[in-house]
Amino acid sequence: MEPAEGPGALGFHGDEEIIEVVELGPPGPDDLADEMEDVDFEDEGAEEPDAEAWETEDDEGVEDSMEAQDDSEVTFSLHSASVFCVSLDPKTNTLAVTGGEDDKAFVWRVSDGELLFECSGHKDSVTCAGFSHDSVFVATGDMSGLIKVWRVDTKEEVWSFEVGDLEWMEWHPQAHVLLAGTADGNSWMWKIPSGDCKTFQGPACPATCGRILPDGKRAVVGYEDGTMRIWDLKQGTSLHVLKGQDGHQDPLTCVASNQDGSLIMTGSVDCHTKLVNSATGKVVCVFKMESVAPKAPPSEGEEAESNSVESLGFCNVMPLAAVGYLDGTLAIYDLSTQSLRHKCQHESGIVQLLWEESSAVVYTCSLDGAVRLWDARSGKMISEYRGHSAEILDFAVNKDASIVVTTSGDHQAKVFCVQCPDR
Repeated sequence: MEPAEGPGALGFHGDEEIIEVVELGPPGPDDLADEMEDVDFEDEGAEEPDAEAWETEDDEGVEDSMEAQDDSEVTFSLHSASVFCVSLDPKTNTLAVTGGEDDKAFVWRVSDGELLFECSGHKDSVTCAGFSHDSVFVATGDMSGLIKVWRVDTKEEVWSFEVGDLEWMEWHPQAHVLLAGTADGNSWMWKIPSGDCKTFQGPACPATCGRILPDGKRAVVGYEDGTMRIWDLKQGTSLHVLKGQDGHQDPLTCVASNQDGSLIMTGSVDCHTKLVNSATGKVVCVFKMESVAPKAPPSEGEEAESNSVESLGFCNVMPLAAVGYLDGTLAIYDLSTQSLRHKCQHESGIVQLLWEESSAVVYTCSLDGAVRLWDARSGKMISEYRGHSAEILDFAVNKDASIVVTTSGDHQAKVFCVQCPDR
């Protein structure tokens, strides 16, 4: 299928509402940084988090079923428990930061696994970690809500703050500004390292997922009650609220935007994916996943098999979107016809998916411990990489799509070389 003409153009057919893609034109980094300078932050006191114990169930038999093959180039083994998150530094793609259930976060070199420094001082599982847009700072956040920021070149902590139980955290795409969502429904925004603070008050339920849109002026946040809000970061006001029939019936699990920020996708425990026009706040279409085959009702004492949307994302080079489900289905949707293009089946649940920046190749990691590359045009698997003895919990792909860094329940992070000369 040929991509629609013009940057970000989408042709919708049939009776569906036609949406106009507004060309905002990408503002330069300086413009966005200046925009954020104008934001009125207020100093707001830290809240005492409710400390909750974090327990994980050991998957008996998972390690036995994992193959012994190891396709990885580098293994990072300093964590002593499950490794929950990983990010690569955006500027050079040479450094990784990982956080784990051992209350530790480490910054290390991707080429050889050499430790640069430990982000010390956390007292709960580190579930969020990431570098600022220019790789100057690295932020780490733990479940109890303690967030710390370190300057990478000096390896020194420059800022810390405590909020309620942390759900997610993300850096601004062009400024030293950090956004985070918490279990009390609030989203927090800080200037780093000054710590000037602003809060966006959501409903009285967890802010389960969030993403700053590419224009750097708005953010989309999803909540446990099924609602979604688009926030104006400068004004601190809610531009659009999707709830009721427009929202989801169950908690949101993930949100994503396309390259120019004109479209947003939301995924939920209700198995629905909604495509939303970010300018109008209107739902353009809903993708519903039907089960591959009717499942037999559960026997007494058994739990019914559940399904949910776990991850999603837009392709940059074609009008395609990918949605990964807990039942192992990878669905490739055609945005121009609003239809299912391919269904790629995994034997176990998909944890996360990522698109290559400049091709129609989508990566998945799943509970069986493998990373797979899929050609979204044909729906065929390109390659598969193994090496973990437990489920993969997070992964990152570098800019030129030559390496993948994974983290796992086997206490390890691994670096896989995925260069394909024929792509």
